[in-house]
Amino acid sequence: MCLLGPSGCGKSTFLNLVAGLDGDYEGSIALDGRELNRRAARVGYVFQEPRLLPWLDSEDNIRFALRNCKVPRSEWTSIIDENLAMTGLAAFRRHYPHQLSGGMRQRLALARALSVSPQVLLMDEPFSGLDELTARRLRMDLLEIWRRKHKTVVFVTHNAYEASFLADRVVVMAGGRVRGDYRVNVPRPRDYDDPRVFEVNRDVVKAFLAAAGEH
Repeated sequence: MCLLGPSGCGKSTFLNLVAGLDGDYEGSIALDGRELNRRAARVGYVFQEPRLLPWLDSEDNIRFALRNCKVPRSEWTSIIDENLAMTGLAAFRRHYPHQLSGGMRQRLALARALSVSPQVLLMDEPFSGLDELTARRLRMDLLEIWRRKHKTVVFVTHNAYEASFLADRVVVMAGGRVRGDYRVNVPRPRDYDDPRVFEVNRDVVKAFLAAAGEH
């Protein structure tokens, strides 16, 4: 699911509530139909900036997450190997963040988030700081990883085409409220230049502009 909306409409706040980084809210948050238990739930989070620990290499950045999520030490090596390979970083396991490109740093942030086997993967505009060619490649890679891992993903973006290409649902927000909820019925695997994606994008942009105009 992609959350699409103007700056300040509450998209990132929603992710922070689900992640337990912000507890100031009314109502309830349910995961799999049950009230969210932040102590028991395992949530992965990929931010707009990679937020890697600069003094740790790629392997140790993932190991840090595994340690803090109390994943059994006996599983660490296989988990690290799998997620570095899946994100195309197997040859860069001993590299530090400053030795990686922007796209590679975001791949490492994704590998770290996936390593804890999250029930929900939250992604807050993770590709917005990248050039369009790199972002496009990472969007396609993300869909391949999603196909293999079958994780629920909540993805925040300002990019209507990114939302239309990635999502099963595009939720349009404005003024802190949901203003539209659109199903994307384009079959998978998707072609980036599929005219059906452009049609979804057109409808989503109309809803986005209407919502933004109201607020």
